[in-house]
Amino acid sequence: MPSRADRLQPVVDLAAEKAEEATRALAVQQRAVADAEQQLAELRRYRNEYAEMPSGIGVAELLNRQQFLQKIDMAIVQQLGEVQRRERALERARGDWAEARGRAKALDSVTAKYREQERKTQDRREQEQADERSQYRRTPRREA
Repeated sequence: MPSRADRLQPVVDLAAEKAEEATRALAVQQRAVADAEQQLAELRRYRNEYAEMPSGIGVAELLNRQQFLQKIDMAIVQQLGEVQRRERALERARGDWAEARGRAKALDSVTAKYREQERKTQDRREQEQADERSQYRRTPRREA
């Protein structure tokens, strides 16, 4: 008959697998946040460079420049929203990871405890058997 630890092992393995999946998902979300922040930085840099470029004297050129800067500003605002959305997803992934990791550690701990109990029980059983054998050898035989 399989021991409690052996019966629990598939659950432990599943929890470890879920913890690994959560770790990979966390890494994906971290990369997504970094990419979104990098894109935001690029938009800001581009806006600053464009705003600093010398402009012509004409009214039409000035209006075009202002309209283009407004479009860049709108893109920056949208990208800020994307960064915030990605950060929220990252926080959810962190929570999922912490939960999965905690569950896996707890199951490992329980399994280790069961295995230790089983080992002690087996040691006790072996010691009792050894004691019995030595007791049997020591008992002198009576002759009839």
